[in-house]
Amino acid sequence: MRTLTTNPQEMLALLESWVIRGWLRELDLALVRFFKTEVPAMDPVLMLVTALVSHQLGRGHVCLDLDNLLSDPCTVLSLPSDQNEPSARKEIQHISVLLADWKASGWLTQQTELISKDEKNTPLVLTGTRLYLRRYWRYERQVETAIYQRLISSQQIISQLPDIEFKDKLHALFPSTGTVYAQTDWQKIACALAARSAFSIITGGPGTGKTTTVVRLLALLQSIALIQNPERPLKICLAAPTGKAAARLKESIAGAIDKLPAFVQNDTALKTSIPSDVTTLHRLLGARPDSRLFRHDARHPLPLDVLVIDEGSMIDLEMMAAVLLALPSHARLIILGDKDQLASVEAGSVLGALCHRAQQGHFQPETAAWIEAIVGEKIDPVLLDADGLLLDQHIVMLRASWRFDAASGIGQLARAVNTGDPETIRTIWTQGYGDLCRHDLPDLEDKRLTAILLGQSGEKDAPQGVAGYLGTIKTERPPLDAEQAAFDAWAHQVLQSHGRFQLLCALRNGPFGVSGMNQHIETLLAKHQLIQPGNIWYEGRPVLVTCNDYALGLMNGDIGIALSYPMHNRTTGKLEWSTRVAFTRGNGSGGIHWVLPSRLLSIETVFALTVHKSQGSEFEHCALLLPPELNPVLTRELIYTGITRGKRWLSIICTDNNIIDQAVSRTLQRSGGLFAGSS
Repeated sequence: MRTLTTNPQEMLALLESWVIRGWLRELDLALVRFFKTEVPAMDPVLMLVTALVSHQLGRGHVCLDLDNLLSDPCTVLSLPSDQNEPSARKEIQHISVLLADWKASGWLTQQTELISKDEKNTPLVLTGTRLYLRRYWRYERQVETAIYQRLISSQQIISQLPDIEFKDKLHALFPSTGTVYAQTDWQKIACALAARSAFSIITGGPGTGKTTTVVRLLALLQSIALIQNPERPLKICLAAPTGKAAARLKESIAGAIDKLPAFVQNDTALKTSIPSDVTTLHRLLGARPDSRLFRHDARHPLPLDVLVIDEGSMIDLEMMAAVLLALPSHARLIILGDKDQLASVEAGSVLGALCHRAQQGHFQPETAAWIEAIVGEKIDPVLLDADGLLLDQHIVMLRASWRFDAASGIGQLARAVNTGDPETIRTIWTQGYGDLCRHDLPDLEDKRLTAILLGQSGEKDAPQGVAGYLGTIKTERPPLDAEQAAFDAWAHQVLQSHGRFQLLCALRNGPFGVSGMNQHIETLLAKHQLIQPGNIWYEGRPVLVTCNDYALGLMNGDIGIALSYPMHNRTTGKLEWSTRVAFTRGNGSGGIHWVLPSRLLSIETVFALTVHKSQGSEFEHCALLLPPELNPVLTRELIYTGITRGKRWLSIICTDNNIIDQAVSRTLQRSGGLFAGSS
């Protein structure tokens, strides 16, 4: 049996062949070469695991779990398309043979220049069986330490709460209806526990009331603050990871404020002190161009008392470390998010790691007693745990969906996928839900796919497709000499219409990926004369910003649409049609930002969007396209996230009717050690 080489040059050659094969990135190999230059005697096996640590980081893992790697290297590394070929699988399995010998050889004492435990400033850190790049090990420790300090400091907040005023305001915000365990008001409990905490998480699926809860929480905190000092309302800031998520939160917050009870509506000072403007985390922290650093940090903390962050599942480890570093010690941090969604695009699964025990509750008896005495709600005994962790007492999972009821196919399917129940999933397809449709197509040329994409089913009140916003462009365009406000209103209407439908893909590349479907849809629209792609910036082209552009004020994930725009001809002075790309301003104002196309350096056409990039968004009609073959990215989390982007209609498009069953049987567990010692 051929084994992996222990010769340094042969190891480099092997890693180079893996780069060519697509198993590793050029970046992974470059890191190995750099370490080898700094330490010429670098052990070949350490060269291998260095490449694998970097490889895992690129896949969103904070570290390389050596035990898991040894037991099942194929699954851990999720190497691409050819991983199931016998020859490829055999080559990968040899990794475990080599690493098993290496693990027993006492290699750590011989590699102190490159790897150590936490006491030395080496580029690699080994903690138990987890191997890190030091920077990410440091981020993890910073996040863990900062959160733990806030958990401890919450005891002071509890002692300062005015019990009578607190209970009165809480009950006014959440009128009691009498409760049994099955009807527990988790929103009320979440609000109360967050009010007594310096750090809290409110998690739950779509429609469980996270936004409603946090608005009532802000009203509670602000009302108590104004009772204690009418001249000093709390400084509250709302943020989200992306511009799209920020815009959606702003809309939700504004609506929720108008539904607050009379004691808030009748108190102008209180109502106006509850903010609805939402910013992105990058803008909040003051991102510096061409730098990983932010303007706000430990030496220049954020000027606020309460920070609310929505879409917590999208926050990567590095960003969470930056937020906690910039947060004043007295400030509360409240995170909202769905723990079951896909993790962040970048490395780390912070919300997933913190909330992995939320389903079981683990509330201490003391916490349950406080909830019953102050909140008036009883905790089901199955959710109690005398040995519950301190962290558990600061996390509440909302368990009832107000959007997806028993008549909602989307809700039923989401729950079945989330529990990994293929039998229930198969039953759901036969129930005839009006908001859910599955299309098993032979190929992408099927006319049914065209009808879905264009929204041309012919039925009244049918789901919208791409043609919807293109129709708005043509029918609502202002005349050439219209006022600026008219063009802003038109662009706003077009962007809203565009957001009603989105095709989501699991993959980036290939005919079933974003790249292939963007080209397919563009060709389809041109054939039906809905667009005229004579040049790259044709009217109606939707684009996605792929890198933060601080000069233009555009963030990764922002979506704009190319539209006709009036400009004066420099020679004649006459108004003529030109092209500008309209974006919704990310400062929470809802205004329109018109950008010259030539200034957009990092964009891509976005008729189709990856499920990952869709996080933080909702669409009236969401169409989820799944590839015909199982792929490492196809997991339960991805299917669940794609399903829950649909608000009113969901279309599932498959060419293999078994692909969903296969995908939901696989879960993605990102490697990391955040609060690992507390499990």
